[in-house]
Amino acid sequence: MIHKRILLKISGESLMGTSNYGIDVSTINKISNEIKKIYKLKYQICLIIGGGNIFRGIKGASEGIDRSTSDYMGMLATVMNALSLQSSLEKIKVPTRVQSAISMSQIAESYIRRRALRHLEKNRIVIFAAGTGNPFFSTDTAATLRASELDCSLIIKATKVNGIYDSDPNINPKAKLIKNISYNDVINKDLKVMDLTAVSLAKETKIPIFVTNIFKNNSLISVLKEKGDYSKIS
Repeated sequence: MIHKRILLKISGESLMGTSNYGIDVSTINKISNEIKKIYKLKYQICLIIGGGNIFRGIKGASEGIDRSTSDYMGMLATVMNALSLQSSLEKIKVPTRVQSAISMSQIAESYIRRRALRHLEKNRIVIFAAGTGNPFFSTDTAATLRASELDCSLIIKATKVNGIYDSDPNINPKAKLIKNISYNDVINKDLKVMDLTAVSLAKETKIPIFVTNIFKNNSLISVLKEKGDYSKIS
């Protein structure tokens, strides 16, 4: 295992469990236990969580809310998710810090790169909330931005599926998992793995992106060993 510092991006929808929206505590606890497995292997871990389980900015904008306001509401949803994951991790003795791109000093630190690096060096998981702090940028882009700023060796996008398929596996049972794919192919084919801004930045900074299923036991460890089911964008 040559990777020392990694960034884990978790979709907000992953926190819903079997519900249609919101936060399922048992699901968060399961995710926390998977994270603890790689934490115990002495990785420095950055975490970013989406907010789609509570509020999705683009959907709000399509229903009549001003786009900037809608995106800020989505950022606040990510803060709630970050605090819930922080609580879950600390209950299993994993030290964390939440840093927010929007100032809210009573519940989270403001994002400061040097402070984040210091937390990582002290073996604390740093959970980044509120995206980039700017509307019109997704948490995918925030994940790639923070990974680039903090010199992470890779990004793991943890979702509900094993990786990128050549067709929708929910519709086509014969859909094939794409093990390796280039940044350019993801961009040119407009694959909806991460938004194009995020993929373009990862390409520029040469950070590989792994896509895997957070709900499979030991999936994160398997990705770090480059074994099991996953897709790699590089």
